[in-house]
Amino acid sequence: MRLLVTGGAGFIGSNFAHHVIEHTDHHVTVLDKLTYAGNLASLGGLPADRYTFVKGDIGDTALVDELVTDADAVVHYAAESHNDNSLADPRPFLDTNIIGTYTLLEAVRRHGKRFHHISTDEVYGDLELDDPNRFTEATPYNPSSPYSSTKAGSDLLVRAWVRSFGVQATISNCSNNYGPYQHVEKFIPRQITNVLRGERPKLYGAGLNVRDWIHADDHSSAVLTILEKGEIGETYLIGADGEKNNKEVVELILTQLGQPADAYDHVTDRPGHDLRYAIDSSKLRDELGWQPRYTDFTAGLAATIDWYRDNEAWWAPQKDATEARYAAQGQ
Repeated sequence: MRLLVTGGAGFIGSNFAHHVIEHTDHHVTVLDKLTYAGNLASLGGLPADRYTFVKGDIGDTALVDELVTDADAVVHYAAESHNDNSLADPRPFLDTNIIGTYTLLEAVRRHGKRFHHISTDEVYGDLELDDPNRFTEATPYNPSSPYSSTKAGSDLLVRAWVRSFGVQATISNCSNNYGPYQHVEKFIPRQITNVLRGERPKLYGAGLNVRDWIHADDHSSAVLTILEKGEIGETYLIGADGEKNNKEVVELILTQLGQPADAYDHVTDRPGHDLRYAIDSSKLRDELGWQPRYTDFTAGLAATIDWYRDNEAWWAPQKDATEARYAAQGQ
């Protein structure tokens, strides 16, 4: 197939591009605006005969129409995705997550192309720390932030375009990703790169907030499975049973880097910080036969630490500006 991957120079989009090239014969065209979160270096090493890069905005109707015409399927990763940024300035989240998704939906509608929409478990809000339940495809939406609310809105657009216009679309909502090529503003790479620089990690509040971690390569394999086997109009939750609270993750990073487990600082908590996310991915596993490969979070984290240790040239240019922004916010 000829795949158009939006946001393919970002974290999970670039991991998906590498995964597709390695595991299929598909051709990948990446459309990315190259905002601060996009990095062409994340696409390094992809073969020129199977990969094309286009710099552009998913809100550019003419460009999107041209690229969708030449594609067999669109995999839509492009999004503003950082909660802290959405609290500081919500507008870009509306432009990209809502209007950008609308623009893509209209293009695939015109040209009758397959569409897969990447979303987040954050659209469901959060769970209590002692709640035995996990999110399922039937969990009501209850977003907490400008980020998660705009992702919820984009999910609902996809559902409406399937029902109203017959668009051939599927949706996946995934838990928190970790792995190579993740911007240092995000939780795990921020802590890793702090320690690598001889600085103390930063922990929001008491650090008891729980996230359900999945390696980006497992996310990629799940998306490819849904693209190939998923039922049109269906939503699939992607998770790898990786629940850890933030304190546990920071202490594990420190330990794996040979530092005392308590060598971190507490900083001001994020407003409206969700307590716990937890994914029930049984539908994806039972109906489509998908299974995660990185089932040991400790081993996956060790591999991620190795990647950041070996690729300082990739993350160092981002680091100072990111920490300056956090310092200004007291975080």
